[in-house]
Amino acid sequence: MPVTQSTVRVISHLDRDYLRQALEHDVTAGLTSSPKWLPPKWFYDAAGSDLFSRITRLPEYYPTRRELTILRARAADLAAVSRADTLVELGSGTSEKTGLLLDALSAAGTLRGYTPVDVDAVTLEAAAHRLAGRYPGLTVQAVCADFERHLALLPRNGRRMVAFLGGTIGNLEPAARAVFLKELRATLRSGDTFLLGADLVKERGRLVAAYDDSAGVTAEFNRNVLRVINRELDADFEPESFEHVAVYDERHDWIEMRLRASRAMRVRVGGLGLSVSFEEGEEMRTEISAKFREDGLRGELAAAGFGVRRHYTDPEGDFALVLAEA
Repeated sequence: MPVTQSTVRVISHLDRDYLRQALEHDVTAGLTSSPKWLPPKWFYDAAGSDLFSRITRLPEYYPTRRELTILRARAADLAAVSRADTLVELGSGTSEKTGLLLDALSAAGTLRGYTPVDVDAVTLEAAAHRLAGRYPGLTVQAVCADFERHLALLPRNGRRMVAFLGGTIGNLEPAARAVFLKELRATLRSGDTFLLGADLVKERGRLVAAYDDSAGVTAEFNRNVLRVINRELDADFEPESFEHVAVYDERHDWIEMRLRASRAMRVRVGGLGLSVSFEEGEEMRTEISAKFREDGLRGELAAAGFGVRRHYTDPEGDFALVLAEA
């Protein structure tokens, strides 16, 4: 019998103007706040994506390995319980973990479609074509979109499993998480499921080490946001004049990454007509990464209208995968 060819369709809800306006808004808001902040989404240009890929292979950075351990052990069960025929992946990136879920859905005989969602059009399209070539007959609808703003626009074909992996949920503050989960819940139909990856609370030293590795890769990743702003907004940040800082906030159960000015300086952001002063030792937050406890995670999902079907952890209890349904 002839092999059915896969199809790839790329849908974009973003354009250069959208991304530029979002960057301008975020940088203006963050640099004029007290204390200053920048959102982590702007780490990820080509250099930032490569640095993060290196981070996932560092000995100190356990989340990627732990999540893969769970997926290898539990993907078949996820496929059986969800009975999904379409995988939707939010923040898909290079889709490295996706194959485990697609393999399980294919083995279960249900796989029909895959919808990766990411803001990086180049990475998105490359991953879409790579996976389409691996699964004959697969319908791939790649969506270039911001998952915090465009959930309602995602295709609703088939019986979907919406996956949000990597602990990325932890980059959202509690109020933003609540909004995101409720908006996602509103897009799900009967039979759809939500697969969430979340890092768990653990000993402070291991958490800090995961975000402040001895090789300094995370430090370069953190400073990359300044290089993005320099290039895109005609700024004159000196990235090496900012020290990488990672601290654990026990009150909020999250890691904060910051950049600390090593001296007093004034930075011009030409594209915004903005000039910003930093005092020596002043810290600017660039990321939070919340860590969860099982009861808290279930509570947040319940508040958004989800019920938990499965809750898995790796043998060390470092990371969780939760399958929920509306």
